[in-house]
Amino acid sequence: MTVAEFNHCVDQYSDCLYRFVIKNIRNDAAAADIIQDTYEKIWLKHDNILYDKAKSYLFTAAYHTLIDYTRKMKKLTDFDLMEEQEFSSDNLLIADLKENLEWALQRIPEIQRSVILLRDYEGYSYDEIGEIAGLTENQVKVYIYRGRMALRKLIGNPQVLI
Repeated sequence: MTVAEFNHCVDQYSDCLYRFVIKNIRNDAAAADIIQDTYEKIWLKHDNILYDKAKSYLFTAAYHTLIDYTRKMKKLTDFDLMEEQEFSSDNLLIADLKENLEWALQRIPEIQRSVILLRDYEGYSYDEIGEIAGLTENQVKVYIYRGRMALRKLIGNPQVLI
């Protein structure tokens, strides 16, 4: 990949890459750091990356950097002090569907959240998601299915939200 192609990748993919990361961690500063680390990784290997595969490589690198960041933060955070709140459609405090969905997304396992975001928000195919996350197509389908079922259970009846 040439310098011009690298710059084109930055211009073309930074917004969707940022959306993907911010939906997972919900921290602007951390998301910016992850994006910067991702582009640094790409730049260090730009001679070995084909321009046609740059988007896939970017999302793969961002995904792995995100996982590293999440693992690091889990070591620093004491989860024993946090209590999970039960959520039901009866005690729905937030009126906005988007906020409810984001709330529920934060409560499903990381891998399920990532594949759902890649599929439903970014529009990747199962094969592309598998390539990004290092999973088989069947594993991707299973994680998406389980994630959607968990979201349905957390949110409850979608008609209540509308």
